[in-house]
Amino acid sequence: MAAPALERPTATAGSQTVTIAKALNMGLRSALERDPKVLVMGEDVGKLGGVFRITDGLQKDFGEHRVLDTPLAESGIIGTAVGLAIRGFRPVCEIQFDGFIFPGFDQIVSQLAKLHYRSQGKVKVPVVVRVPFGGGIGAVEHHSESPESLFAHIGGLKVVSCANPVDAYWMLQQAIECDDPVLFFEPKRRYYEKAELDPTAPPAPLFASRVVRPGSAVTVATYGPMVRTVLDAASAAAEDGTELEVIDLRTLSPLDLEPVFESVRRTGRLVLASEAPAESSITSEIAARVQQECFYSLEAPVLRVTGFDTPYPPSKLEEGYLPDLDRVLDAVDRSLAY
Repeated sequence: MAAPALERPTATAGSQTVTIAKALNMGLRSALERDPKVLVMGEDVGKLGGVFRITDGLQKDFGEHRVLDTPLAESGIIGTAVGLAIRGFRPVCEIQFDGFIFPGFDQIVSQLAKLHYRSQGKVKVPVVVRVPFGGGIGAVEHHSESPESLFAHIGGLKVVSCANPVDAYWMLQQAIECDDPVLFFEPKRRYYEKAELDPTAPPAPLFASRVVRPGSAVTVATYGPMVRTVLDAASAAAEDGTELEVIDLRTLSPLDLEPVFESVRRTGRLVLASEAPAESSITSEIAARVQQECFYSLEAPVLRVTGFDTPYPPSKLEEGYLPDLDRVLDAVDRSLAY
């Protein structure tokens, strides 16, 4: 079941205003305090605190034996984590940038995803692979990729993405506690956006999508860095009298599409938004599933607002590549025109 609709958390007595980056740091700290088998490992995660400072202060407080600076070798990081998990640890690997994950792809797909099945359930591999993903930071090649569809296609892996500080804090801890390997995609261009976080409030389930803004005209489903873009588009549309229902997917494998189906049966229209290219993607899978489940409810074809089917462009051109508010609103207008 989806959690109650909530666009922005409101302040409570125990809440504090934090960024997504700080919430991730707090989540890692909480997991390290709670379970001595939790380890953090990756390039520059120790003394430096990570290039985005997500692991800042953790090595100082928990020691080099639990927060490990590794060589620049993603295959070695993942492979070592697999061995540690087999021996009872819960490693949390940081991939410094999304485009750096590919040297570790073989270990993730051939070992991490397969060991539980290969051992007929006897071996658990509770490894979390943290991946800062997406564009919008003016970076060079290999620093702005959206490879989540590649991993969502692999049986044996769980794939999730947070979009706000509350989910960043709780979803990371839930992923660490999960006995299955989890790819945890973090929207790096949103790292420093703030919201209220109450660490004492009960979290939503990890593998559940959620309505974050109710509406009646068009359903817009998205995840990760595009959630804020779509919410801004929904605010702009409301000024013209069009109420969009915004769904944060949160979990990409397994997909939790019941809230999407329920919404589409009411609105009759669906727009999907993602930074990733359109072809063979999360959005194409959802479009196919909605067509199967909601065919007689649809008043318009499912429309998609995505990155283009090209390599990610140089930073000077990325503003034209990334889906923005205007492209989302254009898709809404086209859907309503049917």
